[in-house]
Amino acid sequence: MLGIMLFGRGRVSERVHTLATFLVAAGTTASAFWILALNSWMHTPAGFEMINGQAHVTSWLQVIFNPSFPYRMVHMLIASGLTVAFLLAGLSAYRSLRGDQSKATQAVLRTGLVLAALLIPAQILVGDLHGLNTLQHQPAKLAAMEGIWETQKGAPAVLFALPDQASQSNKLEVSIPKLASLYLTHDWNGEVKGIKEFGDKHPPVAPVFGAFRVMVGVGLLMLVVSWWSVWQVRQGGLKPWMGHVLVAMTFSGWVAVLAGWYTTEIGRQPWLVHGVLTTAQAASAQPAANIALTLVMYLTLYLALLLAYVRVVFYLARKAADTEREMTHA
Repeated sequence: MLGIMLFGRGRVSERVHTLATFLVAAGTTASAFWILALNSWMHTPAGFEMINGQAHVTSWLQVIFNPSFPYRMVHMLIASGLTVAFLLAGLSAYRSLRGDQSKATQAVLRTGLVLAALLIPAQILVGDLHGLNTLQHQPAKLAAMEGIWETQKGAPAVLFALPDQASQSNKLEVSIPKLASLYLTHDWNGEVKGIKEFGDKHPPVAPVFGAFRVMVGVGLLMLVVSWWSVWQVRQGGLKPWMGHVLVAMTFSGWVAVLAGWYTTEIGRQPWLVHGVLTTAQAASAQPAANIALTLVMYLTLYLALLLAYVRVVFYLARKAADTEREMTHA
């Protein structure tokens, strides 16, 4: 949509746009492959041996295709697809609400909605497989994600709680008996290790627990909204109120991805490389104030770029909608 807006509607321009899209997709996928291969190795290291305190590779295939990499790669690619799907649906809904009822806008809207409706069930399935892998290789992270303090069979699914690190318990817990064991071990009475099992070698519970629920909550909202929207479109057209919901969810995929990475990386603590190197052992010798200043500067720049991106995207969508509407009524 943006490519046609910039290059026009000619056949040559569309071919250039298609080629550029393919090249960008191929390049970003290759980049994701190597980033996730490295990051996954830090979570589930394989294909190496320690000699005099240094890790030496024994098999590059095992390093790259380590135990968690296939699940995390597929999980991330589907998440990227969902991010794009809701971006397309949200911007198209925004244009529709401004009076742009052109065939192109409606086609992009349907594409985004159908893509989201198909991808979210696949993401739930892959997420389940990824959870089983995490239970096997990083049980402390999984215990923190689920807010389970005591090792138990028939573990409950904690829907809401305020994890208290000091008392090693959950405050205001709302849970469903045995459900966590069912989806984590596929057995109603399956055993799930609790956080206390790992002594001090576990991540901070509250941020991991909270971020995981943001990711899952946004994912379930995506499921409901995409399926309901597709149903409305098939029944004759998207209702205005659902259009506003889609606009509000334009960047929901980004929120879910960010929450997922937050869960993953904080959930790895206290390890930098799981079972091999702790974060404390690799801590910088720079003063904490210098590191804090750098972090604040980075976050400020990131926030400024994010706000600029959101503003520009909606500006382009608004300009395109107004132009299309004027052409229609001319």
